[in-house]
Amino acid sequence: MLIKTGPSIASSEITSESVYLKRRQFMAGAAGVAGVAAFGQARAAQNPLKYRAASLDHSAYYTAEKLTPESDVTSYCNFYEFGNDKGDPLKNSGDFKAKPWSVTIDGDVAKPGTYNLEDILAPQALEERIYRLRCVEAWSMVVPWVGFSLADLLKRFEPSGSAKYVEFTTLEDKAQFPAQGSFSSGIDWPYREGLRLDEAMHPLTLLAVGLYGKELPAQNGAPLRLIVPWKYGFKSIKSIVRIRLTSKKPATTWNMLAADEYGFYANVNPQVSHPRWSQASERRLPSSLWSPNRIETKMFNGYQDEVADLYTGMNLRRNF
Repeated sequence: MLIKTGPSIASSEITSESVYLKRRQFMAGAAGVAGVAAFGQARAAQNPLKYRAASLDHSAYYTAEKLTPESDVTSYCNFYEFGNDKGDPLKNSGDFKAKPWSVTIDGDVAKPGTYNLEDILAPQALEERIYRLRCVEAWSMVVPWVGFSLADLLKRFEPSGSAKYVEFTTLEDKAQFPAQGSFSSGIDWPYREGLRLDEAMHPLTLLAVGLYGKELPAQNGAPLRLIVPWKYGFKSIKSIVRIRLTSKKPATTWNMLAADEYGFYANVNPQVSHPRWSQASERRLPSSLWSPNRIETKMFNGYQDEVADLYTGMNLRRNF
């Protein structure tokens, strides 16, 4: 398998979060630009994940904003298969098994089939991308993801001319996801999400297999999750087992639950409030009652220059 962890890597050889954060501060300084490549290569060489580190010359995939601490990223999660509270995914995911794993890719493609995750990853060059993550609940993070372009994967399976949308499905397994067996969850499992094909093929759209240079933890969507950084976080579906291309707009979980609150597009838009709260600002984690760390929300989560042309002529208030 392309992603390897094992006893041959001593814990002392894995870069700590504090060193990782110091590295990012170093990268953000203009004086340090010349040393970025060598520094990143040195860290990647001793890391369980093999990937190209993010760098300043990949501006669309990099932000110099302060990273959210790894402890917050992995403990403050929405993953309703494990429970409704933010701490439930960490608390209830200890027995989750991400290996072996397979993904079905079907629908309007020339090469449908079910593939082992190892075979999906084998030809992919992993890279680190530091993206802003904005939750529809008006909190946000900055996360160093590791993954590969969704477009690169879809091209391998040759979408047909009739393909207009991409539907994603999460694993359904009541033994591993306790909330899927709960009558009170209110969700029609499995969790489903979807994108327009041009959104899925956009260079920013990422399939993530890791964060902070390590394999994805179960609570963050192991072993494979979607990252669409200009959309609210619920679009970034976790623990994917099926990717289906289709000519029809797919039904999506939160849109089915409350269409007036969670639109299909779910583009970050500070000008369109959620029915129960404003989206004009966000709480950037870490934050507390005494230090709320409130910041202004940017259109398309700050990726307007890259993605606005996808929606030329659309009414973004109606198509929220």
